[in-house]
Amino acid sequence: MKCSASATWLGRLAALLLGWFAMAGCTKTTTVRLGLPELRTVPHVDLQRYLGTWYDIASFPQRFQLGCTGTTATYTIRGEGEINVLNRCRKGSLTGKQDSAQGRARVVDPATNAKLKVSFFRPFWGDYWIIDLGANYEYAVVGHPSRDYLWILSRTKTMDSNVYEGILGRLREQGYEVARLNRTQQ
Repeated sequence: MKCSASATWLGRLAALLLGWFAMAGCTKTTTVRLGLPELRTVPHVDLQRYLGTWYDIASFPQRFQLGCTGTTATYTIRGEGEINVLNRCRKGSLTGKQDSAQGRARVVDPATNAKLKVSFFRPFWGDYWIIDLGANYEYAVVGHPSRDYLWILSRTKTMDSNVYEGILGRLREQGYEVARLNRTQQ
């Protein structure tokens, strides 16, 4: 009985991994098929200025963020050229139970520092591209080449509506479906 339970668990894990790899393999094909241009990143990111805490202003809904409010991401330098990533949120309400996930990031485009890979569970790494950034690092927009992931971040819990609308306009130009964005309660 124990052996069959392990086999079932391993079978589910294998199916999950196979599905994940299949989706990852389709990403570029889907983007090209839709006629979307390659996702543009910002020309340069000063990682020292990027470090610190960011508030999630809006994002595309993701299963791993279901029920999250008061969401933040905090970046700190880690040894070996990597960055610590600490994502936090409150479940259900701003006074709900705190949930967190610890990960790591690494730069994959040292010429710009705008393309990173992030991992919350090894050996899997996902694209983390900085596609818009305030002149004073007061906001950042993080996307994925497939355009299935998107986060609008701010150094403060709120964002001026004119700044937000400007970001939405630039996202539309990059082929994002901004109607999918959910505002995050902070």
